[in-house]
Amino acid sequence: MHPDIQRILISEKELYERVKDMAAEITASFSGKDLLVIGILKGSVIFLADLVRQLPRPAAFDFMKVSSYGLSTESSGSVSILCDITENISGRHILLAEDIIDTGQTLSRLIPLLRQRNPASVKVAALLDKPERRTASLSVDFTGFTIPDEFVVGYGLDYAEQYRNLPYIGVLKPSIYQRSL
Repeated sequence: MHPDIQRILISEKELYERVKDMAAEITASFSGKDLLVIGILKGSVIFLADLVRQLPRPAAFDFMKVSSYGLSTESSGSVSILCDITENISGRHILLAEDIIDTGQTLSRLIPLLRQRNPASVKVAALLDKPERRTASLSVDFTGFTIPDEFVVGYGLDYAEQYRNLPYIGVLKPSIYQRSL
């Protein structure tokens, strides 16, 4: 375990098993439909890669880069779109792959934006969900894990661009992020 991690919240094995199960749920939900998976950068990259590898048929994917945290541990409430998708989504079935849903502000802004582009459907797959922090009304179609209100890193999630490469989800020691407060 990395020395900055207080404890492992979700193990590498648990992540693998749940992502595999989510892929089966998504496959059933999109049966017979072409799927475009849109990953929200940067945090979703590892989750998206593992998820699409578990889908039994090809799926196209694209990315959006958004920011609501900066170098903080709290969402600013302001969402900036730093890079938009390149695919035409009109008439397509969209699955948004998100690493974590905290306040819900990011997706509550992105979903209406995407719906203006006339997709056939938009569904959300979130690896992690913190419903007790939700400030925006948001429906999540596929959830990996519901977690408590703790600051987590690993498996794509970061603090100040660090810890994304950890193969598990760990609770970051408060002493690490309190240094910058």
